[in-house]
Amino acid sequence: MLVLDSGGVTRLAEHSRQAAALILELRAQGLWPPLVPSVVLVECLQGHAARDALVNRFLKTCDVVEDVDEALARRAALLRRRARRGSAVDALVVALADPGGTVLTSDPGDLGSLALYARGVVIEKI
Repeated sequence: MLVLDSGGVTRLAEHSRQAAALILELRAQGLWPPLVPSVVLVECLQGHAARDALVNRFLKTCDVVEDVDEALARRAALLRRRARRGSAVDALVVALADPGGTVLTSDPGDLGSLALYARGVVIEKI
């Protein structure tokens, strides 16, 4: 399973050859479509239709996870407590990838710390 944080969404939404090549590679590996927790949209959207057009177009190719149930929220809280760092959004991203998923991010610092306490979650810098 592939999960994107806001940096992952923003980078893959770019209209570039690198982004297109990575998406093709992820599809070939069977990792498409990625999961994007809806709370990530707060960080990667600006609330302006024209400025958000590329991201909105990209999000149509993803599975946006709208529900944060109690179990996921509690798992994210536990990861934050154990790691002693990371935002609530970062913790939810890692909790969604748990167990055994991969998170694509442009900033692996906090996510990497959270993943140390998850089961088999891999953080990949994009």
